[in-house]
Amino acid sequence: MPAGLIALALGGFGIGLTEFVIAGLLPEVAADFHVDAAAAGWLISGYALAVAVGAIGLTAAVTRLPRKAVLLGLMVLFIAGNALSALAPSYGVMLGGRILAALCHGAFFGIGSVVAAAMVPADKQARAIAIMFTGLTAANVLGVPFGTLLGQALGWRSTFWAITAIGVVALAGVALLVPREERDTSAPGLRRELGAFRSGQVWLSLAATTLGFGGMFGAFTYIAYTLTGISGFPSAAVPWLLILFGVGLFAGNALGGRLADRSIDGTLIAVLSVLTVVLGVFALVAAVPVAAVIALVLMGAAGFATVPALQLRVLTSAEHAPTLASGANIAAFNVGNALGAWLGGLTIAAGLGYASPLWVGAAMTAAAIVVVAIAAARLRRRPGRASAAVAEETLPVH
Repeated sequence: MPAGLIALALGGFGIGLTEFVIAGLLPEVAADFHVDAAAAGWLISGYALAVAVGAIGLTAAVTRLPRKAVLLGLMVLFIAGNALSALAPSYGVMLGGRILAALCHGAFFGIGSVVAAAMVPADKQARAIAIMFTGLTAANVLGVPFGTLLGQALGWRSTFWAITAIGVVALAGVALLVPREERDTSAPGLRRELGAFRSGQVWLSLAATTLGFGGMFGAFTYIAYTLTGISGFPSAAVPWLLILFGVGLFAGNALGGRLADRSIDGTLIAVLSVLTVVLGVFALVAAVPVAAVIALVLMGAAGFATVPALQLRVLTSAEHAPTLASGANIAAFNVGNALGAWLGGLTIAAGLGYASPLWVGAAMTAAAIVVVAIAAARLRRRPGRASAAVAEETLPVH
């Protein structure tokens, strides 16, 4: 395993921690800045919106630049944003720091996926992407609980200083361990990168990401209400149950990477089918505590098992100009998150109960299966194309 993948995973860990740890510290931050919960919530939603903007806009702006240099620049942006958050004298400055850090999120994972895949042989590219995303899963399993405890013990600013330090270490790791790519005069420019969006396969891949991951995240958004309101767990048990969910994420990400190296579309159809069933069963057995815990872990495992395949599919569908399409797919993850959460919220508001987001998630993942099946069928009808079999298409290895 190339050491550069560990550096990318560490960067992913810091970025994931920045995104998720604020939820556990929101009351302390709101009290410090004397803002209400709705205003404090913009520290989360504003971050998510900035991720989508940075994933496409920032990636488009750097398509002609060496990818390693871009990753280093993104880590500097990440460090600056978190240091600004730690020092923020006011709510507005804090929000600005969050947005600054968020801009690097989508571009880092989008460009990092291309770099990670290029570090390894063709038959290990999905696993390489999975290793990078392991940082994101580790942020959920370990980083968020400990980051929250640190913030509660020493003040919320201490957590952001710790994240800033992680960013410095990740910056050094990328500088020392990620190989410098061989540049050539045919490096894709913005026009060529945009040309990748003429491919129907790219758009089908983005749709599959939005629906497949959005279905899982939409159900997860209201999971605390499900666990307390239906399963009967006390609120104090929820953080520990979410750690179990994170263990599922970690295991699913690793397994999904191995399976996707064999067949991307086959893996997606199989894993999305499992996820659809798990979400539906979870809705039916949510009132049984033991069954709910098992379903929670399986939901995390199946949900994140899709990530390497979803990311590699859009890379291979974009053929020789994958960078911007990769960033767009990171944006699609976030669009799916927002869509799933919105639809789940509508069902709760309609009085359908706290299990209803699970049914919404199952419907979305079922729709994702249909999208992937259509995409795979179209590829089989065009065997003469270079990307005729996405499962066999690879990125150049540097």
